[in-house]
Amino acid sequence: QVQLVESGGGSVQAGGSLRLSCAASGYTDSTYCMAWFRQAPGKEREGVARLHPSGRTIYADSVKGRFTISRDNAKNTLYLQMNSLKPDDTAMYYCTADPGSYVCYSGTPSDFKYWGQGTQVTVSS
Repeated sequence: QVQLVESGGGSVQAGGSLRLSCAASGYTDSTYCMAWFRQAPGKEREGVARLHPSGRTIYADSVKGRFTISRDNAKNTLYLQMNSLKPDDTAMYYCTADPGSYVCYSGTPSDFKYWGQGTQVTVSS
């Protein structure tokens, strides 16, 4: 059974930075699609950044140039470096993984098999 545990959330002022981490345990390897989603109150969960097994990264337009997704295979940990944060980035951030690489391109939240519990990010103006 795959378990994902996020950390690194917190409160920061606009323009600041945070780095989220997602420690994976159980069976995950480089063939999995790994991604970060977020959900703000009253809004649908949306994809923020995805890491395809090929190494290709896919970002939502709203975070391009500000967020970077990466993975340390030796530590089995996924990261999301968030720079130039805006109040609109305030949300619960979730780490997710799926053994099907195709979900990296157009998968919706229901397509991903494994989810973490989330970590809160709050950006004040």
